[in-house]
Amino acid sequence: MSSFTDKYTASFMSGLIARNPGETEFHQAVSEVLGSVAPTLEAYPYLLDAKIMERMTEPERVIMFRVPWMDDSGEIQINRGFRVQMNSAIGPYKGGIRFHPSVNLSIMKFLAFEQTFKNALTTLPMGGAKGGSDFNPRGKSDAEVMRFCQSFMTELQRHIGQDTDVPAGDIGVGGREIGFLFGQYKRLRDEFSGTLTGKGFAWGGSLLRPEATGYGVCYFAQQMLATRGEGFEGKTVVVSGAGNVAQYAAQKAMRLGAKVVTMSDSDGYIYDPDGLDEEKMAYIFRLKNVLRGRIKEYVTEYPTAKYVAGEKPWRVKCDIALPCATQNELDADGARALVQNGCICVTEGANMPTTPEAIEIIQGAKLLYSPGKASNAGGVATSGLEMTQNSIRQKWTAEEVDSHLRRIMSDIHAACLKYGTGEDGYINYVKGANVASFLKVAGAMMDQGLV
Repeated sequence: MSSFTDKYTASFMSGLIARNPGETEFHQAVSEVLGSVAPTLEAYPYLLDAKIMERMTEPERVIMFRVPWMDDSGEIQINRGFRVQMNSAIGPYKGGIRFHPSVNLSIMKFLAFEQTFKNALTTLPMGGAKGGSDFNPRGKSDAEVMRFCQSFMTELQRHIGQDTDVPAGDIGVGGREIGFLFGQYKRLRDEFSGTLTGKGFAWGGSLLRPEATGYGVCYFAQQMLATRGEGFEGKTVVVSGAGNVAQYAAQKAMRLGAKVVTMSDSDGYIYDPDGLDEEKMAYIFRLKNVLRGRIKEYVTEYPTAKYVAGEKPWRVKCDIALPCATQNELDADGARALVQNGCICVTEGANMPTTPEAIEIIQGAKLLYSPGKASNAGGVATSGLEMTQNSIRQKWTAEEVDSHLRRIMSDIHAACLKYGTGEDGYINYVKGANVASFLKVAGAMMDQGLV
């Protein structure tokens, strides 16, 4: 980096941390983007004069609210709700809702900041936002989840709309929760509109929306591998997570000819040396989506597999790693293990699952590596396609949606190549994704004046 870039980055981050104390995830997300775009700011000094980065890192609006609800024992519970509307320069706010005990303002701001750039990469007109609550749906009855969702939406409905802010699902918010949230929105607003995505297909949802993030991860990985004349066929794949993204990433990788040998949750991971197949995937879908069980139960059904408690799967020998669980799950030790075991490609399915130290190790070894804002953008892209179908009152076939999804992931990959290919031919997907999306959002902000 130039002396200007070093000084600017240090000064900017010092000010950001002072202004947002204790928000470590938000600091990490901004630092990662700034490391890529600081040279671009140096090349376009009018963006420095316009304080464009200062404006991008300040949310347009932060909403925090109380969520009171009653459990099945008749006891009153109180949770905290959030919606961070980060940037609307290129379209209505768009981003998921997360229900998880770890949710706090720092995580919401980091996710909303990342979402702004991710949405810009999709080429669709969507701004960036994120929301959620520290409510934990794990172990709750359907009735308790419904009462919580209704209370949450009673406040949130004041701040969203199909032309204002269109939330979707995220960790802890699947089809059940979206249904309860949408029902309460419709009830309070007396309208049936495309204000949430991830809806059931019978009432406004899009085909392939549940699959889109995981499928998109594999489509993006295909493009990455193709730059080295490789593909999924015959490769061993390690997947972390067992939620929506992990499930469909594993399924698509398997169908593309790979051998998927792991899945995980917060308690540990399973290793199946024989690899997953359609029958085993069907069991995992039922276990996680219907029974809401834990991944360790897999080894009871398939005893040739083993369960490793309290560990991540990164020490399992593989060709391709797909981190699809949560932020900062792949650390430096995990990255070193992947490199030593001959992994050639790391494609993020979760948001910021790789620590900065791990990224440095992976890129230093010249592995293919893509950040989530590029490779997991298929979910929000298909949410955008759902918005389009809602607006024109039409339903597209699965083949039509899949065609759009493939094209969008290909376009994102092309943008990463344009801005991320170095003189030595190594593709820095982090730089490519950050610069491409930053220039789009910055250009829109400049066009619209000081707002």
